[in-house]
Amino acid sequence: MDDQELDLPAVHQQALDATLRIVIDVRADHLDRPTPCDDWDVRELLGHIVGGNHWAKALMDGETIEEVGDRFDGDLLGDDPLGAYGASATEAGEAFAAPGAMEAMAAVSYGPVPGSVYCGHRILDVVLHGWDLATAIGSDATIEPDLVDACWTILEPQLDLLVASGAFGTYTEAAADADPATRLLLATGRTP
Repeated sequence: MDDQELDLPAVHQQALDATLRIVIDVRADHLDRPTPCDDWDVRELLGHIVGGNHWAKALMDGETIEEVGDRFDGDLLGDDPLGAYGASATEAGEAFAAPGAMEAMAAVSYGPVPGSVYCGHRILDVVLHGWDLATAIGSDATIEPDLVDACWTILEPQLDLLVASGAFGTYTEAAADADPATRLLLATGRTP
């Protein structure tokens, strides 16, 4: 299967829903915990995910980075991390599911690119940072097998480019008998 065969908006929604199940477990006393992401605690990591969801809505609505400016800087969680995540996930899910969104151009920092490319990158971000969040709070960090497969479908053709760009931590080659989730995590700079 290649990324042309994936229903990207549906996979994106599945990724958002999977991460929601992790965000539900976030308690106030988790927010200062360190995460697998260098220099981010749980609040900052979750804020990054929420901000990315808001950016998806804005950019898929045709805004430029300059027009968005610093709108999504600072604390996006307030006193309700779950509510902030839920609202942002709804925005992002609807933005990518809108008619014509996969063909529309998005003015991302490395673009403009078709919505399908941006959606694929958002899937990777939501799934991988969901794992980071689950790991940080001690929740179940298992990535659903079909999300792992979708991530590999999106990632493999771009792996060298994304690793070279610094988008992930240090790439580690997985053992030949490693399962797909372990390979995904190692390839994106994580330690399963």
